[in-house]
Amino acid sequence: MTRQKRNAVYEVMESRTVNQKQGLITDQTIRLNGAKAMECPVPLRRIVYKDPATGNRLIFLTNHFRLSAKTIADIYKERWQIEIFFRFIKQNLKIKAFVGNSENAVMSQIYVALIAYLLLLYLKFLSYLSVSLQELMRTLQLNLFRTCKIQDLFDPPDPEATSLMNSKQLSLALA
Repeated sequence: MTRQKRNAVYEVMESRTVNQKQGLITDQTIRLNGAKAMECPVPLRRIVYKDPATGNRLIFLTNHFRLSAKTIADIYKERWQIEIFFRFIKQNLKIKAFVGNSENAVMSQIYVALIAYLLLLYLKFLSYLSVSLQELMRTLQLNLFRTCKIQDLFDPPDPEATSLMNSKQLSLALA
């Protein structure tokens, strides 16, 4: 299943009736005719669907003729949610590549990253921090071996303590 390109050249071989109340506009069997038509010599199913939530008109191509047109539109919507999930993993969980190729290795790495992410969210919630999660992660990475309260990492330093440290340094330099 894929989305149809705007410049696709095709001929309609068959049209089927659709339930327009479900957001379906057309359900057709087509054959591609463009310059790259030899790459896909089999007939395809072309489904035009108008998403009721966004009003966007989506055109799908698939080689699956048994499922209903609405089911195919729903599958594509769920597929998009999976794409959004993987984008979330790449951006927020900092998984650039998987350590292993087996299902167990991939799932273990995703679980560990999700647990770390949830722990950071919980830490942010408990400490009432107004910083972004990314800033929290960076600050914790930079101060990994420092022993202090988490609030101390984000609160500005006390001016009295700073001036007291500077005066002690001056007196030591004079002695």
